[in-house]
Amino acid sequence: MISLEKLTKVYGRGDSRTVVLDGLDFSVASGEIFAVVGPSGAGKSTLAHCVNLLERPTSGAVLVNGENLSRLSEKQLRVARRSIGTIFQADGLFSRRTAAANVALPLDYLGATPAETKRRVGELLERVGLSDKASSYPHQLSGGQRQRVGIARALALRPSILLSDEATSGLDPESTASIVDLLKELRDDLDLSILFITHEMDTVLQVADSVARLDHGHIVESGALVDLLRDADSDLGRALRPRRDWEAASGADGIWFVSYEGRHVRPDWVSLLGAELGVPISILGASIERINGVTVGHATLGIGGVDPARVTGALAALGLTATLDDAALRPESDELEDVA
Repeated sequence: MISLEKLTKVYGRGDSRTVVLDGLDFSVASGEIFAVVGPSGAGKSTLAHCVNLLERPTSGAVLVNGENLSRLSEKQLRVARRSIGTIFQADGLFSRRTAAANVALPLDYLGATPAETKRRVGELLERVGLSDKASSYPHQLSGGQRQRVGIARALALRPSILLSDEATSGLDPESTASIVDLLKELRDDLDLSILFITHEMDTVLQVADSVARLDHGHIVESGALVDLLRDADSDLGRALRPRRDWEAASGADGIWFVSYEGRHVRPDWVSLLGAELGVPISILGASIERINGVTVGHATLGIGGVDPARVTGALAALGLTATLDDAALRPESDELEDVA
């Protein structure tokens, strides 16, 4: 488990003082993948450097399994850092070393025996699906394979925490999906706490259990991924699953934006809604999928000739929330008058 308590990082002094991280508080439990997202300049890279103590926080604490790393001496910190494995955006492999030799680096540094190193490297390359690439050099590997070697190296010292700093950035969708599947498998098998720092919202949907948004050094919103996606008022939930363009409705239809709120929405809810209201339902757009075992998403519907209160009531009974786009109901003549 890893926890941040009032973590603050300040650069400079006086008029040149810049607060990059300001009192961050969050925890990542064992067996949890916690994603941190945010725009460029939000402080994500600084957060990664402070978590593995490549940079010392100005104040606050980084606790790993109850031990405050922020208070350790450099000698003590070198030992404690073994509990945190880091996967970087650039794989960081040495071009003149084979995949096996790159994975062996942390073990060589600690003075493991050749037999111990060979056994552990073999285990790790098998774990990441690259046993047949042990003798390959980085230039002979794909981007996804190089990142797998980086993951194997991060696991060499049996850490309890895995820090992924933009590890899938720049990979193609297929390689990204394979890395995500590998991280989830490692989380389950090794009971790791994984802090996944990224700007890729689609990847967060694939990998995260919980997510926080970092903006100008502050956590502005956080929560379980599924809860955020089911909360119609969540800015982070909308950013993770933005509303797409939809088909135009007929002139008699009102446009309704519907979001999944309940955990057990029936798959035939559109048919049930039409039967309850006694009118045809037009599906103008939708984005619905299963995430972490729960169906989440939203749909845009065209519904005409029904009291809005009946529509919201019927949808609520089905575990859905809805808002009516009043602008879509404005008469065409009014629009022409506005343009004139």
